[in-house]
Amino acid sequence: MDVQVWMDFFKQNWLLFVVALVVLLLIANLVKTMVKWGLILVIVAFLVIYSGISLKDLGQVASTLTQETTSAVKNEAIKMMQSEAKDAKLTTNQDGSFVITSPNLKVSGHANEDKVKVEFRGVSLGQWSRSDALNVFIQQAKQNY
Repeated sequence: MDVQVWMDFFKQNWLLFVVALVVLLLIANLVKTMVKWGLILVIVAFLVIYSGISLKDLGQVASTLTQETTSAVKNEAIKMMQSEAKDAKLTTNQDGSFVITSPNLKVSGHANEDKVKVEFRGVSLGQWSRSDALNVFIQQAKQNY
């Protein structure tokens, strides 16, 4: 979705949104029953319909944001692997599994598997296939061992 289109839309309809916000605040403060939530939902629905936003559009925006955020975090983690490879510490277990830790990363998996679990600053990024950057990180951790 083009940000400029949204900016133009809001510039053209700013008064409607301000009036709707004031009405929503008045309803929220004055009405204390289920009617309040009904009126708020009606006003929000009107704004959504008036602006031409559909649930499909909202889903696409959410999906795009999720993909962009995931991609950005993954790229940041890969850069961090390259810069922290010299500090990586390898721990091996008897069952063939390993854990590699560095100041911001934790990579765990099994020696003979393609997938490893990656955590970046304590947040799980899921399972990744071993890429070139990941293999270099693992090899450097083995050398540090």
